Formats: sequence, C-alpha cells, structure tokens
Amino acid sequence: MPKMKSNRGASKTFKVTASGLIKRKKAYKSHILTSKSTKRKRKLRQTTLISEQDFKRVNIMLG
Repeated sequence: MPKMKSNRGASKTFKVTASGLIKRKKAYKSHILTSKSTKRKRKLRQTTLISEQDFKRVNIMLG
C-alpha cells in the first residue's frame, strides 16, 4: 500500500515545532484593518499554538 499523502493546504498553514507542537497564525489580520487598534494588529502578527482539541485532526492532515 502506498504512503498516505499529507493535506497540502494544511502543510502550508501549520508548522511543527522541534518539540512536536503545532504552530498556526492568528485570524482577523487580512482586511478591514482601519477599525482595529494598532495594539490589536500587533498581537495578531504573532503565531500561537493550536488547541489540544484540534491537535489530533491537524496531525492526521499533516501526515
């Protein structure tokens, strides 16, 4: 049986850290930025870890 293919969209969206955790970018940073404060936009630049509930599903998608 051939190897399973990883989900290409997921592999471009998520990055696995050296310790095995999965990083993601924050939402709400794409448009209508004039109504958002500078502090809020600065916080949205940072990456964060995915929640424990999503870890299993994302890990399967990454292969």
